[in-house]
This record gives sequence, structure tokens and C-alpha cells, in this order.
Amino acid sequence: NEELRLMKNSAKLAREMLEYACSLVKPGISTDEIDAKTYEKIISKGAYPSPINYSGFPKSICTSVNEVACHGIPDSRELLEGDIVSIDVSVFKDGFHGDNCMSVVAGEGDDEAYRLVDVTKEALDKAVSVCHPGRCLSDVGKEIQHVASQEDYRIVHEFCGHGLGSILHMFPLVKHF
Repeated sequence: NEELRLMKNSAKLAREMLEYACSLVKPGISTDEIDAKTYEKIISKGAYPSPINYSGFPKSICTSVNEVACHGIPDSRELLEGDIVSIDVSVFKDGFHGDNCMSVVAGEGDDEAYRLVDVTKEALDKAVSVCHPGRCLSDVGKEIQHVASQEDYRIVHEFCGHGLGSILHMFPLVKHF
């Protein structure tokens, strides 16, 4: 149906913009610069960055550096060699939101930085693999927690995933544990 097609298009654009934003990550660039460039790219695609003014959020993307769990606000601090940067890009196009996040290492990181990025990607991939009609959403969290605990990482219980559509954060809520 038409709504599903529009949702998929927003999701694809969000992914394209996420990959663009992550490609900018390198030592010496500020997250403000990444935000500004990503803003311009999103606008050039006929979309709008969903986070701007969402509950008072002042920027186009979220940039969480090192120990910041999520929803970090871009600022003038320049990234350092080995920083772990999680970028969350959400776009609004044709009445629907697309939203996604990825973590990358600025420049060259240590083994632990790459391990964390790899394990979080593995947890995401396992969680997505159980998503299909008839499956319980609690299976998503089970997969994430299983991968994390196997690798001796903890889950942040204070945040969760969410549904997406014409509203940015909507039910159902999706726990990571």
C-alpha cells in the first residue's frame, strides 16, 4: 500500500543520511560540523531532520561520544583519535519518519573500541533477524541481551526502542533486554 511505500522511502533516506553522517567522522571534526553538513544533505533531499525542536532538542542529529549512552547534542568539541561516536539520524519525508543509529570509531581506535562497535552491530543484526509477523517484540530484547551478556557487556535499561511512522516516537516500545 501507499503508506508502506512512503514509510520505506523515509527509512531508506534515513539510512542514506546516517551513512553520510558516519562518513564524516574523523579526528579534528566537531559534531557540530557533522550536524550542519548532515542537515544540509537532508534538506537537499526534500526531507526535514526530525529531531530539530523535538521536545526542545536543538540539533538535526544526535551524536553520542564515548560514555554518552544516547541522544547526545552536537557541540564544538573536536573528535579525538579513537573516540567512539554513535550517530542517530531521523528524517521526516512525505508524512513519515525514518530513524536509525550507528556507532563508528574516529580514526584509529583500540581493540576495545572496535570490539564494542562490533558487538553492538552483532546484537542489532540478531535482533532484526527475529523480526517478522507473529513474533513477540520481547524476542528482540532477548537477542540483544543474549549477545551483550555473552560478550560481558551491560544493557542500559533506562532507554528503549520504539515504533515509527507518522509520529517519531510511538508505540510499541521495544526493550533492549
